[in-house]
Amino acid sequence: MSHPKQPAIYILASKRNGTLYIGVTSQLPQRMYQHQMGLIEGFTKKYHIKTLVYFELCDDMASAITREKSLKGITRAKKISLIESQNPEWHDLVEKLELFVP
Repeated sequence: MSHPKQPAIYILASKRNGTLYIGVTSQLPQRMYQHQMGLIEGFTKKYHIKTLVYFELCDDMASAITREKSLKGITRAKKISLIESQNPEWHDLVEKLELFVP
């Protein structure tokens, strides 16, 4: 099933307060499937980073990329604070993605 394009930034974690990864995509449900199945080579696969702990939907890809860069530039403590402001228990938010699929 093809999902509509919706630019987004996302933060994955290996576990609560574990290794973090920040990414950007135009199709978050599809990208999460790829991460969870280990289909994307690199950092997330190597360190088993699969839990979606934070995401933001963006108006366009340019603003998503700008937001991704700004998040990558903040301290780890600020990233954790951002995650916990929306997801204090560090739940996997993948099931929430279904709300955005028509």
